[in-house]
Amino acid sequence: MTGPAPRRWWLEQPPAAFSFVMATGIVSTALLDVGARTASTALRWVAAAALVVLAAGLLARLVTRTAPVVADFRSPHVGFGYLTLVAALNVVGTGFHATDPAATWLLAAVSVPVWLFLAYGVPLSMMLRTDAGASRRALLLPVDGSWFLWVVSTQSLSIAAATLAADDHTHPLLNDAAVALWGIGIMLYLTLTTLVILRLLTGADRGEGIVPSNWIFMGATAITVLAGSLILGLPAGAAVVKLAAPVVGGVSYLLWAFGLWWVPLLVAFGFWRHAIRREPLRYGTALWSIVFPLGMFAAATFRFGRGTGLPVLASIGQWTTWVAVVVWAAVTAGMLATAATALARRRNARRTQL
Repeated sequence: MTGPAPRRWWLEQPPAAFSFVMATGIVSTALLDVGARTASTALRWVAAAALVVLAAGLLARLVTRTAPVVADFRSPHVGFGYLTLVAALNVVGTGFHATDPAATWLLAAVSVPVWLFLAYGVPLSMMLRTDAGASRRALLLPVDGSWFLWVVSTQSLSIAAATLAADDHTHPLLNDAAVALWGIGIMLYLTLTTLVILRLLTGADRGEGIVPSNWIFMGATAITVLAGSLILGLPAGAAVVKLAAPVVGGVSYLLWAFGLWWVPLLVAFGFWRHAIRREPLRYGTALWSIVFPLGMFAAATFRFGRGTGLPVLASIGQWTTWVAVVVWAAVTAGMLATAATALARRRNARRTQL
């Protein structure tokens, strides 16, 4: 007796699957900042291994299921999720910079063409849609926190450039690239912030409230602050640093404050969704969209506070690191439990078929 073909996770992984790598990698960085080197190293290798596995799965999906991938790519609901690959490459790459700068160069070099393709391709595929039923309102409504991956991926490149520029003064263009990418990320952030707030305030979510992916809103502010702190640490004599430093420092502080302001609102909406509306809290890839912003906020706050002589911020960053670690552990436990349940169901299904 033959049953249905076995499902293969690597052919079904969602576009935002690399958010696990992003979250694990940045929590590793935050742990390193607070002196937990062993835990940091362990998570860094977990992130690197996951990056390899998920990249292989994405490649297999591209080859064997091209049509669904293209459909995801053209969908405003999920297309920006592929940008998690860019951020994952650079989070892992910069994490290994202290021990292996070549890995930082390699992963950054791989991420650039991916970013160029996705950062232009996804919005162009939406703007040039010719579907008969498409309307401007239909294209606006899907705007949510996942669109901020456009900002996150751009700022991850700025971080990679600034990290490499800090110890390699023979490539002055890296300074220029770090500042330019930071500026592009800022403009994208301001544009998307306007669209998302309009959606939330006009009730376009139809009562869904702020979903986990909207935590990326705060994550985008945090990664911009981290990129800004690294730019402020570049050689003061560099022409572009002289030009941009006052703006980078001021804007980074304002964005840090804005990101902190968002946290209670996001927590309140989560409480309303799960405690008041009693929507079950189940594991899903979107939960890593909460872990990554928390880890990024911790690392950005600590480094910006330390680099600018604001000890209160550095202390907040240290405390937030442990919050991020706890949330990472909880979501990881949920992921493993979900995987174990799915595996048990498949085994039982096979036994039933026999």
